[in-house]
Parts: sequence; C-alpha cells; structure tokens
Amino acid sequence: MAILEVNHIEKNFGNTKVLEDVGFSLEEGKALAIIGSSGSGKTTLLRCLNFLERPDSGSISVKGELLFDGSAPWAGKERDLRKKRLHFGMVFQSFHLFPQYTALENVMLAEQMLAREREDFKQNKKEILEEIRQHGVELLTRMGLQERMEHYPHQLSGGQQQRVAIARALALKPDILCFDEPTSALDPELTGEVLKVIRSLAEQKTTMIIVTHEMAFARDVADQVIFMDDGVIVESGDPHQVIDHPREERTKRFLSRVNLS
Repeated sequence: MAILEVNHIEKNFGNTKVLEDVGFSLEEGKALAIIGSSGSGKTTLLRCLNFLERPDSGSISVKGELLFDGSAPWAGKERDLRKKRLHFGMVFQSFHLFPQYTALENVMLAEQMLAREREDFKQNKKEILEEIRQHGVELLTRMGLQERMEHYPHQLSGGQQQRVAIARALALKPDILCFDEPTSALDPELTGEVLKVIRSLAEQKTTMIIVTHEMAFARDVADQVIFMDDGVIVESGDPHQVIDHPREERTKRFLSRVNLS
C-alpha cells in the first residue's frame, strides 16, 4: 500500500511553469530517487511536498490522509502547516545547522519545541527533556558521531554536519525522509560518508525521497527512479531500467551527459 500519493501537482512562478501534472506514489519502506538537470523542478517538488511552497493545483496524501487539495481553500495557518510538515523530514543541500548550538542541541531542538506544547510538560519537564536528550544521543551514535556530540558546526567537517542534519530530520520520526542533493555541497572525499548513511537507512527500510545527481548511487540504492525534465516526469520505473536502459529520448540525452559509474 502506498504511504504517499501525489496527483496532478502544478506549480508556477509568475509566467514560468515549474511543475506540470506531476504524480507518483511511494510505498512504505521504499526509496525513490529523483534525477534530472538543474532547473527541472526536482527541488520545487520536494518543497511542495514539505509545504515550503504551495502547489497551485493537485493533491498530496500521506497514509490515506489528504494533506493538500488544490480544489479547496488553502488553510495556511502556521500551526496547521507545522503539523503537515511533521510527515516529512527534510535534509537540505547546505546543512542549515544553527551555529550557536552543539550537534546534540541541533538534533534536540525541534523535539524540545514540540514537547513544550504537551499538557504534561510542566509537571514532567525534567523527564521529558532527558528522554529527548537520550533520543538525540541515539541518533548521533547511529550517524557515527558519538565523539562529536558537543562540537559546534564550525568544528565539524561538511560530511559530519550533513550527518547531524540527517539525525535532526529523523528526530521527529517522519513518515518520509526527503533529501535535496545531500552531497552537492560536499568535497568528493566527504560524499562517501553521507551516501553510506543514506544507504544504511535504505537497508533499514526507511521511506525516502532522494533528489540526487549521484547516478550510480540512485541505481544501487533506490527502489524506484523518476527522471524529470522541464517540470514534468518524463520516465519512471526500476532504477536499472531507467538509468541503464532508458526508453525516452530526453532521458537518454540527460544520461549521456552524466557520470554513471
């Protein structure tokens, strides 16, 4: 059964059509890779899923719950948007860690903010905050950063910062983890450590959407690949079919220009 259903998503910026009739589904525990040239609409699609952008039309459902219906009035209250965003964890290209907080504090922050809305927070503050701290420690240990928890972002390598960002995205236990070119801001020697973490998440059946320019990684790790061009889905299917034996001419032209190894 699909955990995510995206139907007929459209998005314009002024007179520029960025997404046109985009639709797909994603099963729980599967990894979807989205590939395509810069400007093809990949990042805008992720931002629409995470409600950082409002689609102009279409629908988005998670676990059978309709989160967005383009035919209905937009209920854009911040509290409602925050609740919808909790279904998605977002890992950005350039980390976006808070420089004044340690790695552990960055991971704990969102969970702490949500905890303050709990009715029992005042009575059980100490216990709740300790649970959040232990959860943060577990996540950073899972990322191989147990020795870096008290370090500030400027004391970490780019790869370490991105692993902190992944731990932070996992902290709120999202239904779907989204990556927007997670290695594009990294030096080549640091790319491998981040891809290793994402690979391990795939092996643990974490539901993921990965916008990536790493073709070999997409082919080896994803269960499904979508190729986008000019805001439309040109081709989708099994990674080996789409990447090694594309059917569409636009897909073939794109893949002829990239490194597949």
